[in-house]
Amino acid sequence: MKLKATLIIIILICSNFWINIDVLGQDIPEGTIKGRVIDSETKAPLPGVSVLIAAPPMGANADVDGNFTIRNVQVGNYTLKFSCIGYDPLSKTDIIVKPKRITFVQGELNVSPLQMNDVVVTNGYFSRVEDQPTSSINFSSEEIRRAPGSAGDVSRIIMGLPSIAKVNDQVNSLIVRGGSPMENGFFIDNIEIPNINHYPTQGSSGGPIGLLNVDFIQDVEFSSGGFSSAYGDRLSSIMELTFREGNRDEFDGQLDLTFAGFGFTGEGPIANGQGSWLLSARRSFLDLLVDAIGTGVAPEYSDYQGKLVYDPSPANKLTLVGVLGIDYIGFEKDQAIDDGNIVYGETDVIEGSSGINWRHLWSENGYSNTSVSYIATKSIADYYEARTDLNIMDNNSLEYAAQLRNVNFYRFNPSNQVEFGIEAKAIGTDYDNFIGQYTDVLGDTTPEYRINDEITSQKASGFMSYTWKPLSRLTLTPGVRFDYFAYNENSHVSPRFSLSYKISEKTSINGAAGIYYQNLPLIILSQREENKDLKDPIAYHYVVGINHLLTENTRLTLEVYDKEYDNFPMDPTTPSLFVLDELFYRYGFFFSHETLVDNGKAYSRGIEISIQKKLAKDVYGLVGGSYFRSRYQGLDGVWRDRVFDNRYAFSAEGGYKPNNKWEFSLRWIYAGGPPYTPFDIGASQAISRAVFDGSRINEDRYPDYHSLNVRFDRRFHFKSSNLIFYFSIWNAYNQKNVASYYWNEIENKKDTTNQWGFLPVFGLEYEF
Repeated sequence: MKLKATLIIIILICSNFWINIDVLGQDIPEGTIKGRVIDSETKAPLPGVSVLIAAPPMGANADVDGNFTIRNVQVGNYTLKFSCIGYDPLSKTDIIVKPKRITFVQGELNVSPLQMNDVVVTNGYFSRVEDQPTSSINFSSEEIRRAPGSAGDVSRIIMGLPSIAKVNDQVNSLIVRGGSPMENGFFIDNIEIPNINHYPTQGSSGGPIGLLNVDFIQDVEFSSGGFSSAYGDRLSSIMELTFREGNRDEFDGQLDLTFAGFGFTGEGPIANGQGSWLLSARRSFLDLLVDAIGTGVAPEYSDYQGKLVYDPSPANKLTLVGVLGIDYIGFEKDQAIDDGNIVYGETDVIEGSSGINWRHLWSENGYSNTSVSYIATKSIADYYEARTDLNIMDNNSLEYAAQLRNVNFYRFNPSNQVEFGIEAKAIGTDYDNFIGQYTDVLGDTTPEYRINDEITSQKASGFMSYTWKPLSRLTLTPGVRFDYFAYNENSHVSPRFSLSYKISEKTSINGAAGIYYQNLPLIILSQREENKDLKDPIAYHYVVGINHLLTENTRLTLEVYDKEYDNFPMDPTTPSLFVLDELFYRYGFFFSHETLVDNGKAYSRGIEISIQKKLAKDVYGLVGGSYFRSRYQGLDGVWRDRVFDNRYAFSAEGGYKPNNKWEFSLRWIYAGGPPYTPFDIGASQAISRAVFDGSRINEDRYPDYHSLNVRFDRRFHFKSSNLIFYFSIWNAYNQKNVASYYWNEIENKKDTTNQWGFLPVFGLEYEF
């Protein structure tokens, strides 16, 4: 069935190719750029804004509603320049014009803080967020789509940033400034999404394969620390994704065929252009490629996404967003033994998120966003030891939440503005889980246990931040947040503060500090009644940095940060281990702990430097490096490195686009090897199971990691359609990067699992 679907897609692409082949060598096809210009803070439309294409010189002025249209634009890649008196100039790169299609662009302009005659204003290739002056970076959908080694996965392009630890390129777990994957938050159009990956890790935000369709993404704003009071219940990072709207003028379609699967995306108008729809469906066929991947296991997954937009009036916009993922993976005992796996079994996951957001413009000075959403994840996992056939896990879990989020903004004048809002959640779980008797990593026998528990509870939050500009060059943003969790009756007040001082139009000094709390995962809280008494983990963020424009499209960023943790759960029976890191050495699950205490401490400190160049002409790139330490204190009082403490990392990625047909890019990453605990060989051989050397916790290190990904893209422009072919090679020189050392229970010896080797990746995107 999957082969038939693949052949149909290929036939459709080839058929339209031959229909349109006669346009080759004739006039260059043309498309249209349409868009809207708004105030980035108040979301009010900006009339009269000049919108220009530099070469060839073309442009338009925004009408009274902020709308503009530039017709008869030859296919290609353009930069749009927005300018308006009283606002910073804005330059948006990677505007792709396609044959007989409409490309929609939204320009969001910032009020200019500088009104000085001696200042030379540069074009704004980099967005400015008043309440997030530190640790923030923005990517467009095209930057994500074409990134080598990303395969259109938003998490994988983020992995190239200096703030992300490099542990294992086979998973999408974002380890941000020493924080575990459970500490990351994700929002799509003001709707919180618990996980953006297929095969999500329970109680965390990790997973091996991206869930989101990159063709839906308008842009991504990623904050790796010091984020504002509008976001809570997360200790490390926030990722804000904006889904684009569908075409309000005509139907457009797209067929995708990649190494992983195939998909369809469609979009079009509703209510005579008063709204639009955007839908996609994708299905994997990785079972045909298991030999190339080298895992011997064929995961099967599909996802379905949609966005519906309707404007009942100029001041009101309704947005409905939905994301659904369906995952399955299973392998038999014989296959597990052949592949060197110590367990066999299967996993079934269904995860869905849907919500509606209402944006209301109060006036030209303010607006509100109010969303109501529902999320649910159903997980079934049943696994056995390959050597003994013992049932080590039977997990049957349902986790769900109904959410309300309201965010309001009002600008009193250019020097004073306020953001405030509330959040409410009704959460629930239904656990029917069994963990069999097993030997823990220190060789002690742990009895089997069950979690048969249903939880219903509530969370409530309120937040406010005030942005004040006492001087044209100085911006101060104090904020505060309140959170309450009814399940354990924990409540917190979290003050936050940020500032930015512009030394010149090209250089600014920035800082942020704040307190951040996060509730423990329900899968941990539900294991023992006493776990309700555990304190919530807390992180103190301190960030200082400098931004400097080397050129109008190239920015240098240098930041120093310190993140101090407290109240982490610890197990007195294993005082030298860090409980929340066990996901990395215990099958990717949180196991049971007879007793937990909440006096665990940790810290992460480091320095990061990056240079980002936008695609103004021909060349783009991002080069970054970091040196950091991530450590924890055991209950024995000893400070140890955490399992993702690379200490240093360097990445360089970029591309060359000589014309509108070809593009070449690469990414190279080098990072220090993270720590691990060596096995006690004698004890492990005695019981045919992994036993750590308890006297050397996290004292050894894996070999340094390095890998090169290369890619080229080729665009074919036909009379009324467009074809993109890309070919990429992951780990181009086939470096044998170690993922982990494990105890091979079948052969009763230490063994090695490597990360992905030389892997060719291709893709076809046909737009019509």
